[in-house]
Amino acid sequence: MTYCVGLRLNKGLVFMSDTRTNAGVDNISVFRKMYTWSTPGERVITLMTAGNLATTQAIVSLLEERPKAPAERNPSILEVPSMFQVARLVGDTLKQEISSSHTSGQKADDAFNATIILGGQIKGSDPKLFMIYPEGNFIEASDETPFFQIGETKYGRPILVRAYDPDMSFEDAVKLLIVSFDSTIKANLSVGLPLDLAVHESDACKTLYEKRIEADDAYFQLVSTGWGEALKNAIQSLPKYTL
Repeated sequence: MTYCVGLRLNKGLVFMSDTRTNAGVDNISVFRKMYTWSTPGERVITLMTAGNLATTQAIVSLLEERPKAPAERNPSILEVPSMFQVARLVGDTLKQEISSSHTSGQKADDAFNATIILGGQIKGSDPKLFMIYPEGNFIEASDETPFFQIGETKYGRPILVRAYDPDMSFEDAVKLLIVSFDSTIKANLSVGLPLDLAVHESDACKTLYEKRIEADDAYFQLVSTGWGEALKNAIQSLPKYTL
């Protein structure tokens, strides 16, 4: 399983993904699920994947190979003029890769399915955040839907819904995501550390900050412990229930 989140803030975009893949409790591996392409000062694009590992790795490889083979005239995410066109390109690539993996046509529960969060900015336009579905179609984040989750979403969603603020700082957004991921990790063994983090600041058109958060990361452990204690204190501070 997987857990990935993309947040749209007034200041820019924040991405976080776990790295755990598993085929049963005795076959757990670590694979990157976050990838970034950039032309500093002109564009920066981050993609996170959930679903069939072979499918997602093939998508990333295809996207990385296209700028190296211009003779094929396949468009590249480093060349198309807008983030909408990037989303369409990624969606088409995803749809084609899934279709090529079987001969019977796509189904909603297809074993080769994958879902993608895509975000970034191209100079001259605002930062954009998209959710791309296995069928190749996609939706864009808005004021009403300012963040996307893929993978094991249910455990980490409540904290995002309650505490997200578009005006929050990048530092507070990272703290919020760590709490969301910590809640998911504690509830589901199929999601686990290390975590990958990337921050895009609006109009910089480059990655402002990126980090891999390992299991022994001091700040992650501090937030994890502090959140547990804060929840206990919050419960105690609520009005007493009378039987």
